[in-house]
Amino acid sequence: MILIDGKALFSKIKNELALQVNSMVTNGSARPHLAAILVGDHPASQTYVNAKVKACKEIGFKSTVIDCPENISQTELLSKIEEINQSKNIDGLIVQLPLPKHIDENTVTHSIHHYKDVDGFHPINIGRMVLGLPCYMPATPLGIMSLLKEYKIDTLGKKCLVIGRSHIVGTPISILMSRNNSIGNATVTLAHSKTKHLSELTLNADIIIVAMGVPSFLKSDMVKQGVVIIDVGIHRIKSNKTQSGYKLVGDVDFDDIKSKVSYITPVPGGVGPMTIASLLTNTLQSAKKMIYSRT
Repeated sequence: MILIDGKALFSKIKNELALQVNSMVTNGSARPHLAAILVGDHPASQTYVNAKVKACKEIGFKSTVIDCPENISQTELLSKIEEINQSKNIDGLIVQLPLPKHIDENTVTHSIHHYKDVDGFHPINIGRMVLGLPCYMPATPLGIMSLLKEYKIDTLGKKCLVIGRSHIVGTPISILMSRNNSIGNATVTLAHSKTKHLSELTLNADIIIVAMGVPSFLKSDMVKQGVVIIDVGIHRIKSNKTQSGYKLVGDVDFDDIKSKVSYITPVPGGVGPMTIASLLTNTLQSAKKMIYSRT
C-alpha cells in the first residue's frame, strides 16, 4: 500500500506558487488577492476558511474574510458578492459552503463573476471544462487529477468508478477521468444513491473515487486486490481514542481496506490539502489574467 500524500504535494505547490508571487511583486505587480465570505459560525467552515487564509499568507497572497451573520438575507449576501465582483483589487472570491437553509446555494455561487470564480462552480467555468476549454477547474477534481499525476498512477483504459454525482466533485471528475489526456482515458462509471448492486461495480473497478458523504462506507469486501482509492469524504465522528473526543474519517473504512489497495488517499491529509492548492492555483491564474482578460 502506498499513501497518496496530499500534504506533501500541497507543500510542493505552495513553494512553486510563492516563487511566482515573488516574481510578480518584484516586477511591480500587485499580490494576488483572495476573498472569502463566511456565513454564520459553523465550526467546520471556520476551520476551512482559516486553512485557506493561512495558505495565502504562506505564499504571499493577500486574503480578506468577510464574516456575515447566520440570518443574513439572500439579497444582502448577493449585494456583498456584487461589491467584490466590481472590486479591481480582488482576484478570486469564494463563498464557504454550506450556507443556511434560507439561502439558495446555486443562486449565490452563480452570482460570482466567472473570472473570479476560483472554486470553479460557475456555469461558464463548468461549461468550458466540459468542452475542454481553458477555465478555472473545480478545485477538488483538479486536486484529484494533480495527485494522480504526481504519483504516476496509470489511468489509461482502466475501469474507474466514481461514487457520487455532485456538481462539485462527482460529475466533473467523471468527465476529467474520461478525457483524452495523460491522466484520463479511463472507462468511467458514475454511481449514485439510486445505483443498484453497487458492490458489483466496486469489485470490478481499478480506480474508485468516493464522494458520497457516508462515513466509512467502502469496505474491504467491496473491492478487489490492488485497487486505487481516492477518498473525498471527510467526517468528524466521536472517538474515545483521541483527546478531543472526535476523529476525522472519510467515506472509506481505511483500516479495513488498506491491506487490499495499491494506492489510497488518507483522511485527513489526502484530497483536502489539494483542494486548497487548486484554489490558490486558480487565484494566481486570475491575478495573471491567464484565462480571462477582464478588459
